[in-house]
Amino acid sequence: MAEPLPETAAAPDLANPDVAAPDLAAPDLPAPDLPAPDLPAPDRAAKTPAAICVGEAMIMLAGETEVPLEDVETFRRSVGGAECNVSGGLAALDIPTGWISRLGDDGFGRHVLRDLQKRGVEVGGVEIDPDRPTAMYVKESLGGRSRMHYYRTGSAASAMTPSFLDRSPVRDRLAQAKLVHTTGITAAISETAALMLDSLAEQQHDFTLSVDLNWRPALWRDKDPAPLWRLLRAADVVLIGADEALVFAGTKDPGELRELLGPRSTLVLKDDAHTALVLEPDGRRTEVPALTVEVVEPVGAGDAFAAGFLAATLQGLPMEQRLRLGHLGAAAVLAVPEDHAAPLDPAVRQALLTCSDEEWAATHVGPAGVKTAA
Repeated sequence: MAEPLPETAAAPDLANPDVAAPDLAAPDLPAPDLPAPDLPAPDRAAKTPAAICVGEAMIMLAGETEVPLEDVETFRRSVGGAECNVSGGLAALDIPTGWISRLGDDGFGRHVLRDLQKRGVEVGGVEIDPDRPTAMYVKESLGGRSRMHYYRTGSAASAMTPSFLDRSPVRDRLAQAKLVHTTGITAAISETAALMLDSLAEQQHDFTLSVDLNWRPALWRDKDPAPLWRLLRAADVVLIGADEALVFAGTKDPGELRELLGPRSTLVLKDDAHTALVLEPDGRRTEVPALTVEVVEPVGAGDAFAAGFLAATLQGLPMEQRLRLGHLGAAAVLAVPEDHAAPLDPAVRQALLTCSDEEWAATHVGPAGVKTAA
């Protein structure tokens, strides 16, 4: 079996100038008194979560387009973060979903809670930190490209430890979950968070563990990526982008990735605007081409793909439809400036899940909506 490339093989990711969070020990905090949402949450938020997403949420401040950051006077606020995005995407697809993490006892943290509750995500497992802040990032859009400036060092979420999983609100939700999703970002934000994910993977559990690589070289700078390799090899579902696989693992070949990751997982390899394929543990391979999309902003598309694929997995759909639902989620996010988008009309979605390959290939998604003969 080929050995993983050393960390020095990873090229800097200039589009994600992140910094690694220091190793922090989480304080012994009481369970939070969560604020009530401004609006009634959808009924699915009250149900026992079938899916749980574990990871950091961040406030996103988007500056005015084509204005340098130093000249921006007005920012548009929204909620981001990979696992947070996936939780909202799953809830939008009618999967009872919970999000588990830590937030600062600040206005940004309270906004994250209200935003997720309004989107139907259950947040009773969240812990509030009275000292550390909620993370945030700023999006700067110049020359048709977006650059992210992250402010997450020392955040509340970076203080997650293995003992965080022992809190009864977390333990009880994990015990009832059918699927738990996290990403390589959570493994990177601190050493204690990586140890927490080790503990999560080692527990005796009945849920399917899903991991999206989400390789961020800047977060792993001067760090050993061994915890991320352990997490990926313990997962039941692994989602990887072809470009990031090439940087992280030295290959984007499905067979070579299978050797590196081991035989356990259902491997989902996404090749951006071209195709996505699944390689199952028994060797079965399914491939579905991506839709034609008029791209407005790429950030968040991978999380939307993950939400679609995982929702279809929980619904027991055929593998081709799982990939199609992933593509549909990604396309919807690519066509808007935010990190997440409203799901397609259920009737349109169902038509596209079951249409012919020719109708699928002729479908176009853009800011004006979906054009399809399906």
